[in-house]
Amino acid sequence: MKKIALSGASGQIGSVLRKALLAQGLPLRSAGGTKSLTPLVDGEDVMHGDLREAAVVDRLLGGVDVLIHMAGTSVERPLPEIIENNLRGLVEVYEGARRNGVRRVVFASSNHTIGMYPVTEKLALDCMPRPDGLYGLSKVWGEALARMYWDLHGIESVCVRIGSCVERPTEPRHLSTWFGHQDLLHFIDRCIQAPAVGCLTVWGVSANTRSWWDNRGAEALGYQPRQNAEDFAAEVLAGPNPLTAVGQHFQGGSFSALHYSRDDMGAPG
Repeated sequence: MKKIALSGASGQIGSVLRKALLAQGLPLRSAGGTKSLTPLVDGEDVMHGDLREAAVVDRLLGGVDVLIHMAGTSVERPLPEIIENNLRGLVEVYEGARRNGVRRVVFASSNHTIGMYPVTEKLALDCMPRPDGLYGLSKVWGEALARMYWDLHGIESVCVRIGSCVERPTEPRHLSTWFGHQDLLHFIDRCIQAPAVGCLTVWGVSANTRSWWDNRGAEALGYQPRQNAEDFAAEVLAGPNPLTAVGQHFQGGSFSALHYSRDDMGAPG
């Protein structure tokens, strides 16, 4: 049975994955950042520490087959923090994967790698990046790093451009971007079990009727989402839209509006 490591285990998505993977009886080692984790079951393999330190990374990855990497800064922040957590930290993680013979990394990328596309465009997996800020830019860099470690060292990666990973849709944008928890768990199972993936970038999204993202090309994983945000559309659309006009125009939503200063929102990209 494959040994799995989970970084960012105390985060929003990491905590969901940790509980589910333990419930499945998988051999899991969870890292919760700089604060220690309280074991959820007797004998749970937990640790903590700064993933910018090689010794900490080696503790996480020793004897591991697959790393699910959910750690890092997940919102727009000043450049120094982005560099430390999402660039420097990711290099240490991939170097640790190389040292420890980790076969595959599931890298938490983001829809904010393409956040400056308008909502009127349907995107394929090979679309050009259009990040909506420093956070999205760091994920573009992370996808490139994953590709480099595949090309140089043969470490497989699944770079998942995560949409809105919440229990249920709560705003109009989620009708296109929702990544339901049931589909998340199915997706991670396929990332662990798929026999060969190389370096693959996929959309982390459910089978939403209004999706902006075409996941054809992800067949190597065997990912078959079943949840659809449309089931919640009537309830969601009866409420207010929290986004500004800029946020409603671009796929990145509120992230797209944070630094936006142009006065020609409808101009071609």
